[in-house]
Amino acid sequence: MEGMIASLIKDFEDGRMDRRQLIRSLAMVAVAGPAAATASAAQATKAPWKTVRLDHISYAVTDYKRSADFYASLMGWEIANDDGKTQATMKIGDIGEIIIRNQRRPAAGAAPAAPAAPGAADRPPVTGVINHVSWGVTPWDTDGVKAELERRGLKPRPDMVGNDFKSYHVLDPDGWDLQISNVTK
Repeated sequence: MEGMIASLIKDFEDGRMDRRQLIRSLAMVAVAGPAAATASAAQATKAPWKTVRLDHISYAVTDYKRSADFYASLMGWEIANDDGKTQATMKIGDIGEIIIRNQRRPAAGAAPAAPAAPGAADRPPVTGVINHVSWGVTPWDTDGVKAELERRGLKPRPDMVGNDFKSYHVLDPDGWDLQISNVTK
């Protein structure tokens, strides 16, 4: 059993598993013994591929049209496909796509949401929370970006970290935290 624990710790130190996987694997060794540890270590191996691009992110919103217009205007994203009822796909240059669809319930007392996307009732409720999404833009002009956000009625919150990274946070129409930053990578 000591050998298994040492092997799991080595995998963690070499980056082949994260802390959560290590703890889960150690617990399995303690409870179920050698067979469980072997199975857990096999699950913790790295994928045989490398992520090379963003395919898409799906936003659950209350009014897809309003959100699509917001992002097209502010970020310059192109509406690539709009079903005219519940969702639009927006192209972000060569980076990837965003799908904006009606699946989020408005806050209590707010105006009713537009119709939900087909099949939305069959899906589990939206439970995950994205803290924020950060998009690098160019050209960057710190004062100019702030002025443009304010001109649009947004309330930019500065997030200037170090000498190289500059950004502002604003809220989109559904309250998602959107960070707009200079390109540093």
